[in-house]
Amino acid sequence: MAPSNTRVSLVKHVVSGAPTLADFKVESASVPTKASLQDDQILVRTLYLSADPYMRGRLSGAQDSYVESFVPGKPLVGLGVGVIEASTSAHYKEGDVVTGDQFKWETKFISSTKGFTKIPASSGISPANYLGVLGMPSFTAYVGVVSLANAKAGETILISAASGAVGQVAVQLAKARGLRVVGAAGSDDKVEFVKSLGADAAFNYKTCGDLSVAIKQAAPNGVDIYFDNVGGEFLDAALVNMNNFGRIAECGMISQYNATADSVYHVKNLVRVIPRRLSIMGYIVSDYYAKPDYANFITEVSTMLKEGKITYKLDEVVGLENGPQGLLDLFEGKNFGKRVIKVSDAQQRL
Repeated sequence: MAPSNTRVSLVKHVVSGAPTLADFKVESASVPTKASLQDDQILVRTLYLSADPYMRGRLSGAQDSYVESFVPGKPLVGLGVGVIEASTSAHYKEGDVVTGDQFKWETKFISSTKGFTKIPASSGISPANYLGVLGMPSFTAYVGVVSLANAKAGETILISAASGAVGQVAVQLAKARGLRVVGAAGSDDKVEFVKSLGADAAFNYKTCGDLSVAIKQAAPNGVDIYFDNVGGEFLDAALVNMNNFGRIAECGMISQYNATADSVYHVKNLVRVIPRRLSIMGYIVSDYYAKPDYANFITEVSTMLKEGKITYKLDEVVGLENGPQGLLDLFEGKNFGKRVIKVSDAQQRL
């Protein structure tokens, strides 16, 4: 069978509203070869790609974002894990497994070595875990819970999207520090999963009725830390329940990413920030990789993983051709855990 190289590119920018499959192009492209390599380049076969909520901004064409928009007609680019099949770099050799944020949404691609990191061959950890429990989503949880909110034993933390890529780690990091953890998720099975991670209370935000009341019932003594993944109406309800000197770690607002001028939610309870003396901290995790926080995160979470003290759920979509739908599902809450796209097997030679 002739070698194939699937490629996913953006057709046009989607400024507002919900993207659709028609906004992506899945095609068969030419297969790159070792002979095409220039100096200090690598030929990578993709194993897994990461589908993340932040990518919605990259579909928009925005020029003032913290990360560049995708270019129509060009492959999507993001976090991934792959194996090097050829190299002209002194730092990488054939067979090395690498991760990084410059993975093109192609079965195989050629790149410079910038933005790639070698995974230890003897780690014994599945490559996909470098996109999850040891990857960007997990570090995002660490920064929010530990670095910014400075979570302390005895406090109460509320976590929205608690079964998601970031939320599931936030739950476990908070429990490990002796906090009372309240999680919210979008289905009953997700709620049970959050409870299995150690949450003291959890509820289905889609069926609970009044969100403010549901939070009050789950956290009768109020909320000291709110880890926000969703924004919108849930943020409003959390503000009502915050204790004095509470902290809000603004990780994401996925409920608003596809909003239009007519559908955007306007927060009504922001005035409570003043009398409650609240701190609201927005952050981008990439700002923290060069700080001691990252080494501390790797040490803590690696140890927890080896000792079986942390659980992480991956939600795998098989086939790069299914990548666009796998990404779009995030904005409707159809993922259960960290969404990854499986492109090829580690031992497979295409």
